[in-house]
Amino acid sequence: MELLAKGKTKDVYELPNGNLLLQFKDTVTGKDGVFDPGANQVGLTVDGAGHAGLRLTRFFFEAIKKHKIPTHFVDSNEEENTMEVKKAEMFGNGIEVICRYKAVGSFHRRYGMYVEEGADLPAYVEITLKDDERQDPLITKDGLEVLGIMSAEEYEEIVELTRRITEIVSAILAQKELTLYDIKLEFGRTGEDGAITLIDEISGGNMRVYKGDEYVNPLNIPGLLLDE
Repeated sequence: MELLAKGKTKDVYELPNGNLLLQFKDTVTGKDGVFDPGANQVGLTVDGAGHAGLRLTRFFFEAIKKHKIPTHFVDSNEEENTMEVKKAEMFGNGIEVICRYKAVGSFHRRYGMYVEEGADLPAYVEITLKDDERQDPLITKDGLEVLGIMSAEEYEEIVELTRRITEIVSAILAQKELTLYDIKLEFGRTGEDGAITLIDEISGGNMRVYKGDEYVNPLNIPGLLLDE
C-alpha cells in the first residue's frame, strides 16, 4: 500500500486494486485540548475515537445505500479501524456541505441579527470550501460555477442529495429520541460518468445532536445509537 495523504483524523492509502483505504485515527479536532468537531486543527487524542467514527460511518453508509443513494463505501475492518472506498474526484480542493435544522453554531454567529439562536430552519443547505488557511469560507452557487468548481446542475443535485441524506440520518436518530441540529457532508465524482457520490465519513464529529435540551458529545453518539 502507498500512503497518499495524512489527514487530521484519517490517513489515506492506495490499494493494489485501485481503491483507497482510509485509516481512522484517534486524533480529533479542537483547540487547547478541548474537542471541537468544527475546528480546523487537531486538538487532542481520544482513545477509541477512530473506532467509534468508523462504526458509525459504516452504519450510516449502509442505511443510506438502502435508499439507492451512491456512496464510496466498499467495506470496513473494525479490528484495524480501516475502510475501503472507491476513488473520487474532488470538487476543486474539496467542499463541505452543511444541512441545518436549527440556527446554531456559525450560522447564528453570522446571522444573529436576523434569527434567534436555536430557531428552526427548513433543511437549509450551504457549501464551504475546504481551505484551512482561509477558515473554510462559504461560497455561493454562482461562485462555484464561476470558479469552475462545479456546474449549476451539479450544485442542485448536491443540495437535493444532502437533504435526502440528512432526512435519513435525522429519522434514524429520532428513533433513539435524539434530535439532529445540523450535519456536514462531503461529495465527489466517481466512475467514468462522474456520478456525484457521498464520500468521507458520517460520524459524531460531522453532526450536532441533542437529547432533549442537552447537547450530546459527538463521541457518545455511537453508544446511544448502536446500543453499545
